[in-house]
Parts: sequence; C-alpha cells; structure tokens
Amino acid sequence: MAEARRNWAGNYSYQAPVVRYPENIEELSQMVARAPHVRALGTRHAFNSMADTSGEQISLTKFDRISGIDCERMTVTAQAGVRYGHLGKYLHERGYAFENLASLPHISIAGACATATHGSGDKHGNLATSVVAMEMVKADGQVVELSRESHGEVFDGMVVHLGALGIVTAVTLKIEPTFHVQQFVYENLPISSMENHFEEIVSSAYSVSFFTNWQGSKIAQVWRKCLQEKAATAAMLRTFFGATLSAVDLHPTGSQSAENCAPQCGVAGPWFERLPHFKMEFTPSSGEELQSEYFVPRRHAVDAILAVTELRNQITPHLFVSEIRTIAADNLWMSPCYQEACVGIHFTWKPHWPTVRKLLPAIEEKLAPFKARPHWAKLFAMNHEQISPSYPRLNDFKKLATEFDPHGKFRNDFLKRYVFG
Repeated sequence: MAEARRNWAGNYSYQAPVVRYPENIEELSQMVARAPHVRALGTRHAFNSMADTSGEQISLTKFDRISGIDCERMTVTAQAGVRYGHLGKYLHERGYAFENLASLPHISIAGACATATHGSGDKHGNLATSVVAMEMVKADGQVVELSRESHGEVFDGMVVHLGALGIVTAVTLKIEPTFHVQQFVYENLPISSMENHFEEIVSSAYSVSFFTNWQGSKIAQVWRKCLQEKAATAAMLRTFFGATLSAVDLHPTGSQSAENCAPQCGVAGPWFERLPHFKMEFTPSSGEELQSEYFVPRRHAVDAILAVTELRNQITPHLFVSEIRTIAADNLWMSPCYQEACVGIHFTWKPHWPTVRKLLPAIEEKLAPFKARPHWAKLFAMNHEQISPSYPRLNDFKKLATEFDPHGKFRNDFLKRYVFG
C-alpha cells in the first residue's frame, strides 16, 4: 500500500492505493501492461485530481537523465522527470536556451507540457509549444516514438495529452542560442493606464506580468523581463505609464521576503535564472496556498480584468496575489490557447478552500462572456458542458485517446468528468 501522499501544496490527498517507482523503461512498460488502471505521477504540482487513479500511480522520479543536445536540429532530449531548472542550467552551460519558462523552475518537463502550463511573453506560447517529439508507453506496455515529423498535424493532438494517451518517458524540445535577461519591477500602475495602454505595456519587454490584489485604483506591481541587449532603455525608465521603478527586489505579494525570487533591479543573469519568478535552490511553498487560473482571449483582456475587479471585496480577503500575463496562440488541440492568443488570470489563494470553492463559480460567471478556459491542473468549478465548447478539436482528441487506450486504462475520474463527459 502507498504511504499517505499529497500534492506539493498539500490541498489534495491521492486516493490511489499503490505507487510504484520504476528505474527504467523496461520496468515501467511491464507495470503499465499489467495494471488495470494507471496514471503517471510527476512533481505533484497539480492542484486537483488529474494525476489520481483508482489503480496504480507510477512515479517518474527516477526518469531524470538528460540524453543530450542535437545541435543540427536545435533540440534537446530529456527524460520525463527532469525539471526545468536543472535542464535550463544544463542548456545554458552549453550555449543554449528555451524561449520560455514557467514561474516555477521546479516543475517537470513532461507534466508541464502535458497540461499546457505556460510562462509569459508577447510572442511566446505555453511550454508545450516547444515539444517536437515524445517517447511514450501505451496501455499495452508498447513503447512508441511520437513526433511532429512522423505524425504531422495529428501530433498537435498528442502533445497536451492530459495523461489520456499513455505515460510519456522522454521529451524532445526546441532550443535556441542562450541569452541574458534583466528584470525591472514597477509599483502602483494606475488601472487607467492598464485600460488605455494594455497592449503597449504587455508588448514592452520579452515578458511582462501584472501582480494585483484587486484593491484600489492601481495594480501593485509590473514585472518586466528584458533581453540584456535591450535593457539599457528600460533601465532609464524611472516611471512606466504612471508606475514607479522599485529600487529593491520585491516578492509578488509585496509583503513577503524577496529572498526566493529571481533578482531584479536590472541585475543581468542567464535566461533560466530570470524568466522564472522564483529561484530553483528554494523549495516552493508546500501546503499554504491554492491556485486557480483562467485563460481569456487577449482581445477581451481589459474587459475581463475589469469584470473580475467587480468581485474585489469577496476575492481579496482570501487571496495572496493574482498574476496576469500573456500567452501566444498555438495549434495544440487541448491547449487553452488553441488558435487564440490569450491572457492568463491567475489566483494564488490562501488555504481557505470552503470559501474559495464558493468564489470560483462567481469568478467564472464574470469571465463567461469572454469564453474563459480553466487551467487543466488547477482548481475550477466549471463542468464538462461549460468547458467542451471552447475546444473545437475535443472530439478528435477523444477519438485519438480511444485509439491509444481502447479500454480506458489511463482514464480516471478527472478525465471522465471534464474531457469525456
């Protein structure tokens, strides 16, 4: 029997009676073939039951090797359990980079891509958009190679797979030459500036994030991550659309120590240490927060933000902070940004689940006119009937999942409820 196990935030306890830790693909293949129901378990960063099962969980902790770089194709291949922070350091030391990273460098590459987790940037898609190939174990234990080169357009249905197709054991990702980033944080951006200059602000740097508690007439912080060769101009901007440049490093909440945050104040550093908001050497909080996130088409960004502001008095007492950032459109069937550039509206909640659970439907009602889609791996109240119209390739994905897993070995309660209806 498995020990009592929870996700990293501590808000969800896994119900799976067994967890296994294969050391190689042969062991993994045998485990999958004989299990009646099975799900992969990565770094446990999902806030819901996505990784749970009534059968066996298979941890990919020991799948932590980096296979190497293909300099001609400009790709890197790594096993599923490798974390972005470790892979980023490996790449930078060899002169390479990813174009995008998420807020936390602690997450595994396979789990992040399977759920369309994202970083931010005016022209950058979520992390799954860099995937060009995957190695996967299917329900019968067969090991298959999947790639854009071999599978063409259908590969777009395989990348954000939500664990429904099989267990990914290795991922090949696009890379580019390494680069350096300088970060500048501005305080107290007037809401009127956000309303009137949203596109100018979010397009002003390599990556831009707003942090807000939804109170007052100002957005608390604007984080601007600038390419080093373009940062000289940014360094001269003591004010930015009415916001003021901070002279000290800040935590997104404004009240906590910035010790575990990526350096700011224009201190240059390699991409893998600046694109995430937090440092790899610090363990992220584990038990004192909840997270929700909704994606709305970028063309509706300002109206959607203002709609959420109407709930400020209900939201703020239960909130640590909200982040707002952009994500480019993609063609991945189950991505929240499928053929639509989006803005992510993220909520980091205090661990007040009974109240947050009641708040989520109110937030979703405010965002409904803008066709909001929830982050698959975070907390939401929407049902299948509300989610499915936002995914025009959903039926194609369900057909693909049935081809890969005809008996539903990987299909858990989460997938049955939100994907398969």
